[in-house]
Amino acid sequence: MPCTTILVGKEATHDGSTIIARNDDGAFEAKRLLTHPAREGASTYKTVISHLTVAPPEKALRYTDCPNVSKANGVWPACGINEANVAMTATETITSNARVVGADPYVRYQGKKGRGTKEVPGGIGEEDLVTLVLPYIRSAREGVLRTGALLEEYGTYEPNGMAFADADEIWWLETIGGHHWIARRVPDDRVVVMPNQFGLDHFDFADAYGEQKENLCSKDLREFVEKYRLALDTGAEFNPRLAFGSHSDADHIYNTPPRLVHGPVFPAPHL
Repeated sequence: MPCTTILVGKEATHDGSTIIARNDDGAFEAKRLLTHPAREGASTYKTVISHLTVAPPEKALRYTDCPNVSKANGVWPACGINEANVAMTATETITSNARVVGADPYVRYQGKKGRGTKEVPGGIGEEDLVTLVLPYIRSAREGVLRTGALLEEYGTYEPNGMAFADADEIWWLETIGGHHWIARRVPDDRVVVMPNQFGLDHFDFADAYGEQKENLCSKDLREFVEKYRLALDTGAEFNPRLAFGSHSDADHIYNTPPRLVHGPVFPAPHL
């Protein structure tokens, strides 16, 4: 089975808790469970894959993560929970399409090409996300906003889906091209099953640029869609999956469309 995320709102569980979970396919690397102490003071973080140096906030919360045993490709912490009881999972590889990537290319590392040239760092990716986000957030919403700010500043070299949960809310974020992103709050009475595919199929721009109760996105997402004519909808509602997702036959073999349900029952309406 490919990486699959399950998100369960607090009204869809027996005890009122929120649940986020994900399996990990990849190359089936051995994992560890680590606890990192709280930290105060300046620090730097350097990625292995993209050779990028980031200066995180000076105050970090205590948190757990599940990194690879081998550090050949970096930390790859996958998931964790911090002392504020906020959970995060961040290595759900998703999909995109050539129109999106052409409009907002991935930020990939460029090595030296000869004497007199310099390497150009890439963006952030699955190797880095939990380490750069989880120790610095106190709610699921803060997780979305911090991740979004990092994406807008540094970019990413791959498409990713990420889940954030606290005692009351679950948020799902998906990257769009190199610097853009979109996120929705999972309704409390719903269950989401999300595969390796861009999944959001409904988005409320009025809320995202207004009260932001259930929808968040990069600051210029609406203008980005309009400028590059990414909306492929034939109806009145904007469908992010049509605009930003993949459209290949492989989608129907490797993945199935994600769905949201009222309680832990399938099938269901959309997300």
